[in-house]
Amino acid sequence: MSTDFTLEGGVQVTRAHGIAHIEFQHPQSNSLPSRVLAALAQAITDEGSHPDSRVIVLRSAGDRVFCGGASFDELATIRTEEEGLHFFGGFAGVINALRTCPKLTIGRIQGKAVGGGVGLASAVDYCLATEHAAVKLSELAVGIGPFVVGPAVARKIGMSAMSQLAIDASEFRSAAWAQQQGLYAEVHPDVMALDARIETLASWLSTQSASAQAELKKVFWEGTENWDQLLAERAAISGALVRTPESQAAIQRIHQALSTKKG
Repeated sequence: MSTDFTLEGGVQVTRAHGIAHIEFQHPQSNSLPSRVLAALAQAITDEGSHPDSRVIVLRSAGDRVFCGGASFDELATIRTEEEGLHFFGGFAGVINALRTCPKLTIGRIQGKAVGGGVGLASAVDYCLATEHAAVKLSELAVGIGPFVVGPAVARKIGMSAMSQLAIDASEFRSAAWAQQQGLYAEVHPDVMALDARIETLASWLSTQSASAQAELKKVFWEGTENWDQLLAERAAISGALVRTPESQAAIQRIHQALSTKKG
């Protein structure tokens, strides 16, 4: 039996044979505005408690870009502390939803992951990718930093590799590099091979003990019990920095370039 539905933020959920696929999309390189972040967090939470979902696959639409990171359309409009905290708190909400979800989550990274996209890839329990899934933490280039996603990225690949990504925001690191650091468990040549492997893994997990998987996940995430507070504090840092003149100037330049390209 298959169930399909779409949440208010455009996030689509497909549930069949114990596997829940949660897919987000955005016309601007699958970027993440607040409404998509809120819908993602809600979908993960809902599927985590749904009796017909045994394992969750997090994915995005399209072929070559998994996630372009924060929405520049929304970043360009942030003017107050409350707006900044709300926006960056959305990333915290998704990471914490993945962290506390009692079911194992699989990441399907079919293409490039930027900023918050790297955070999503880091926060799932098992991440698979294609050769096109290069990664970049681009936050420093717009006057902020990967403060909210940083704990998830550092937990997955270590502080040394995370700092390399955060400091050198000028270029992408290859999918092979990301696999070497432990971000990706596997890298496949194309989407067809990626989807076949995810289907095999998710189908197998859906037949295994749900209680054992829930306990295993608790072990994986030991030491992160303070993340509700930690990520809120990190969101406040980003929310303050994004309102500085340097950050606003950089964001407006990029936003204008994107708008011109889109037009």
